[in-house]
Amino acid sequence: MRKFWRDFWRDRRGNYALMTVLAMVPLMGGVAMAVDFSGLVSEKQKVVNALDAANFATARRLVEGATDDQLRAYALDFFKANLNSVDPANTTLDVTLPSSTAGGGIVKLCASLVYKPYFLPAASMLIGKTSGDIDYSVCSQVRLKNTLEVAMVLDNSGSMSINGTGAGQKRIDLLKQAAKQLVDTLAAQAAMIKQIDKPVQFSLVPFAASVNVGASNDNASWIDAYGLSPIHNENFDWSTLNAADKYAQKIGGIWYKKGTGWGEQEGQMLTRFSLYRDMKVVTSHERIVGSKRVVCDKYRANHTCSESHDEYDYNDTYGPFASWQGCVEVRPYPYNVNDAPASGGPNNTGTGVGDPATMFVPMFAPDEPGNHWYITQDPDEVAPKTYGAVNSWWNDDPSSTTGKTRQSNMAKYFQPRPINAPVLAKGAGPNYSCTTTPITPLTDVTNATGLTTIKAAIDLMAPNGNTNVPEGMAWGWRTVSSTEPFTEGRPETERGNDKVVIVLTDGENTYSTANSDPAGNKSTYAGYGYTGVGYNGTAVTRLFGGTSSAIGQLNYSSSNYTAALNEQMATLCNNAKAANIMVMTVALDMSTTDAGDKSAMDALKTCSSDSRFRKDPTDPSKPAKLFWNATGATLSDNFKEIANELSNLRVVS
Repeated sequence: MRKFWRDFWRDRRGNYALMTVLAMVPLMGGVAMAVDFSGLVSEKQKVVNALDAANFATARRLVEGATDDQLRAYALDFFKANLNSVDPANTTLDVTLPSSTAGGGIVKLCASLVYKPYFLPAASMLIGKTSGDIDYSVCSQVRLKNTLEVAMVLDNSGSMSINGTGAGQKRIDLLKQAAKQLVDTLAAQAAMIKQIDKPVQFSLVPFAASVNVGASNDNASWIDAYGLSPIHNENFDWSTLNAADKYAQKIGGIWYKKGTGWGEQEGQMLTRFSLYRDMKVVTSHERIVGSKRVVCDKYRANHTCSESHDEYDYNDTYGPFASWQGCVEVRPYPYNVNDAPASGGPNNTGTGVGDPATMFVPMFAPDEPGNHWYITQDPDEVAPKTYGAVNSWWNDDPSSTTGKTRQSNMAKYFQPRPINAPVLAKGAGPNYSCTTTPITPLTDVTNATGLTTIKAAIDLMAPNGNTNVPEGMAWGWRTVSSTEPFTEGRPETERGNDKVVIVLTDGENTYSTANSDPAGNKSTYAGYGYTGVGYNGTAVTRLFGGTSSAIGQLNYSSSNYTAALNEQMATLCNNAKAANIMVMTVALDMSTTDAGDKSAMDALKTCSSDSRFRKDPTDPSKPAKLFWNATGATLSDNFKEIANELSNLRVVS
């Protein structure tokens, strides 16, 4: 028997057929596996391709303003249309849209495929189970190609002329370099995006004690050209124009020139703008030849003249004294801390339509009590009466007996300024505290003209004046807004667009008290007017409007002014962030050991938004604040970090 089995196994005749049969089992399994594997890979790739195509197409529709329901239906149709040979019945699609209409959103599409194998046993071996179909899922994410609207709100106060810490240059020069670097970086990146109109726009808001909106806006619909705002006449008492033939009358909320003494001007409005036009200065005081006459000053008993002087007639020519340079006052609360559009009425003339308090009032610093000049027969003769206020720039009316009445008297502005009046001090006049260059509205920096415009405006900045951060920030918000006064911003509802306000300052908010205050103003004149003057018959100044009980509304000290400005800034920051404005703040050369600087730094940090990309290094569970504590030496690098943050908003993944 043993021999039989040994011979059987050694016998090779007919074994090929047997071996072929045995070999066919794994061969056929391999073919089946190959077929199903190839089919699975093919269908998976088709699903991926269809998913990516649908995602990018949906992202484009989203930016165009389609509703969520429209987007989901569009994504499903586009996905199915691009599946090619894959049976749509074997797929499902889940669409996740951005939760906010603000920029930074992600469109996420996830697809599931049920693959039905041709050779189930082989497929079972492939997936490690004995029965059933093959399930496959894949997701695609597209970050919207965000557009950016960036307002650079930059401190131009006097302290910016100091050299930056750790640098041999003035702070303002370091700031100019860093700001232009930021613009160049974002412009270069945006230039590569061809399919989006105006992908990156910048505005520039230089600020100090006030903000300059541009003198060319004197006839803009949002400027109070008719004196309707409750603050327009805050420092002007038109009732002092009360001569029988030359007086002022208020009709429908507007003051008008009345009386025959006005001549052709009768019936014209009396406003801050009209004052700029009406103020004249004597440019030439020429003696008329042959007009000499002898005037007796003292007579003898026989009525003959013992003392006399010569008098002459003169021809005077007049020229304009000043024009509005573009600065506006701060609107009364709550309009100073929000983006409410101006609504004073149709063409700014109507009453009962909108709220005139929303209008923007041109700055006009009243002539404060100082000297009185008059022209005599001798043009070199001057008779001064000194009060010594900081901004005395016009003739005081000699009939006014107190500092307050001298300031409020309006008749003086219609008497020409004599040719022999002393030269004004630098910055004195009706544009006092208007020290900054005008706002540059949102400008597309992806073209050479726009880029040059913004960088040229940056170069023109010059330091002078106090620090009013909230007013600068408010105007930064207004420049990226879609509503007046500046309308270059995209609609707030447009998806994929980020509105950003970058605020840089080198010190705490300041509003100056007056060293000499004969009119009881309690402060120098600036964006909030005088802190000792209320409006609408109230004693509370605009600076204290909307502030807490911690602010003494009759406390006219510099420290209280700073505290009030800080509260206005905090409210403004909260309102801006609630309106989806991304706020970035930079403290330049502030000391953590100085109480005032420390308070200002804390306020700036609180004001800032949270980063969407970076985590707080001290607490990784929280986002980093978009706040930079910069020095003169680090400012350039800090602005590079800001550029990186802004660049991340535009990344497509």
